Amino acid sequence: MAEDDATHPSVRPAATMATNSARHTCNQLIRRCIDLHRLYRHAAQAVNEPGLRAVLGEDAQALASVVIELQHDVALAGGEARRHGSWRSALRCRLVESMARATARYDHAWIRALAQDEGTLLRAFEHAIAELPEDTARVLRRQLPRLRSVHLDMHNLAGAAHS
Repeated sequence: MAEDDATHPSVRPAATMATNSARHTCNQLIRRCIDLHRLYRHAAQAVNEPGLRAVLGEDAQALASVVIELQHDVALAGGEARRHGSWRSALRCRLVESMARATARYDHAWIRALAQDEGTLLRAFEHAIAELPEDTARVLRRQLPRLRSVHLDMHNLAGAAHS
C-alpha cells in the first residue's frame, strides 16, 4: 500500500470493522435499516395526506442512503454486506396496515408505528457506537445526522398528530 493510500478516505473503512463481531453488528443494523426503509416506503404509499407522503418518501430515501453507505463500508472492510431485510418487515407492514385500518385516525396510526420503529433503530445505532471499537463506531457515527433527521421528522409529526 502506498503511503498516500493510507490517508485516502476510501481506504480507511477497510481498517475499520476488523472483527467479525463488528461486521455482524453492522450487518444487523443494515437489516434493521432495510426493514424500516420498507415500512417507510409502504407508509408513504398508504397514508392519505399528500404532505405526509412527501415527508415519508424523503425519510425512506434517507434510510436507503444509510443502507447503501453501510453496505459499502462493510464491503470495503472485506465483509459481505447484508442485502436484504428480514421476513419480519413484511409482517410488520401488514400488521401496521391492519391496525391503521381499524382506527379512525389512519395516518396517525402509521406515524405512531414509524416513530416507534425509528426510535428503536436510533437507539440501536447509539448502543452499537458505545459498544464497538472506535474505528467502527466512527463509521456508524457518520450516519447519525440522517437518523436524527428522520427522528426529528417523526417526533414533529407525532406531536402534530396528538394536537
